[in-house]
Amino acid sequence: MTVKQQATPSRPYTGDRGSATVWGVALMGLLMAVATALAGVGSLRVARHRVNAAADLSALAAAKLVLLDPESACAGAASLAAANGIKLTKCQVSGEIVDVWTELTVTLPIFGTRTLTGRSRAGPAETESDLIT
Repeated sequence: MTVKQQATPSRPYTGDRGSATVWGVALMGLLMAVATALAGVGSLRVARHRVNAAADLSALAAAKLVLLDPESACAGAASLAAANGIKLTKCQVSGEIVDVWTELTVTLPIFGTRTLTGRSRAGPAETESDLIT
């Protein structure tokens, strides 16, 4: 049987082993890991929205340009995507309908390097072939 010693002014209490400090450090590490994971997921979501928004905007710009100058529609879409920091990977013009594909590569600490893609289609609600039938 062990006997606890009482603390005296000449000898401090020696029964404390510092376990609260260990638990505090472990909890802080867990909170930092959760915060880092949430920040990574948030960054991926923002990048996904950016690539999709750039695809939408590029498709709308190309659909407008295809009515005026069909040859420069994809070039205009590419320059608009580049101005937003996104790469236009593919552009297809079918009559008055424009399809664009965009791409963005992001590097995050937890998730590594990811390539996000976006796709959008734009054109008039009714084309001339729809009106004929």
